[in-house]
Amino acid sequence: MTKEELLSKLKTIITPYVQNTKGLESLNENTDFIKDLEINSANLVDVVLDVEDEFDIQIDNEAMEKMLTVKASLLVIEEKLEAK
Repeated sequence: MTKEELLSKLKTIITPYVQNTKGLESLNENTDFIKDLEINSANLVDVVLDVEDEFDIQIDNEAMEKMLTVKASLLVIEEKLEAK
């Protein structure tokens, strides 16, 4: 799966939780879920659960804590997919 495909899937997953739609329009690897998209911390847990379902992976607490930006999330997803 290419980075573009991963980013597209991630964008689809986070869209329902985004409060700042302008931030979503300019989504890139440096986008911060809390600061730029205004996703609250409870919804970040939902994002992680949705990511687990979409990619059929398990994300432990340590990895979950890193998933605050698009880039960090993509790295965690890629790492978990490679480990499968």
